Amino acid sequence: MKLLLASRNTHKAQELAELLPGCTFVLWPASAPEIPEDGAFFQDNALQKATYALRWWKENGTEPVDGALADDSGLCVDALWGGPGVLSARFAPGLDYPAKNKKLLAMIPMEASRAARFVCVLALAPMTGEAFTVGGAVEGSLAYEVRGTEGFGYDPIFVPEGFNQTFGELSSVIKHSLSHRGSAARALVERLR
Repeated sequence: MKLLLASRNTHKAQELAELLPGCTFVLWPASAPEIPEDGAFFQDNALQKATYALRWWKENGTEPVDGALADDSGLCVDALWGGPGVLSARFAPGLDYPAKNKKLLAMIPMEASRAARFVCVLALAPMTGEAFTVGGAVEGSLAYEVRGTEGFGYDPIFVPEGFNQTFGELSSVIKHSLSHRGSAARALVERLR
C-alpha cells in the first residue's frame, strides 16, 4: 500500500515505515501548502490533516497513492493539566527539542506528580471510502533530566511504565513494542485487515 504521509517530519516518517512495513510513504512535498491542524483534540487534528492532504493530492499529486495517512500525537503531563497535549509540536516555538525538553522539565515543580502519557491518533483517508482514526497511548512519567539520544521529540524525558530508562535510552525495538505510535500502528493494521 502506498500512502501519502501528511507530514514533513522525517523522524515520524521513519518510525511509521518501521511500524508499517507493508506500506511505502510519499512525504508531504516542500512545495505544498502547510497542512492545517487547529482542532481541540488529537482525533480532530489527525482527521483534518489526512482529509486535507488527500484533497490537495488529488488535484496536485505527482504519483498515484492509495490514500493519505496523518499522525497527531503529543505528550500529556498531569502536572501541566494535560499539556502540552495537542500543542506538543508548537510548545516553546523557536526552540529545538533538546531546549524544549529542558524547558518543559523546568516547568514541573519538584514535588508535583510526574505522571505523563504519550498519545497518538492515526487517521487514514483512503482514495475511496470514509476516513477513519485509530489510537494508541502509553502511560509513564517524566524523568528529572534529559537522558538518551534514541528516538526524537520528547523521547529523552519520557519513562514508560515498568521501565527505568527513557524512550531516548531504549532501543527502537523496545520503544515500538510499547509506544503510543506503535499501538496506533498495530490498531491500523488490524482495522485494514
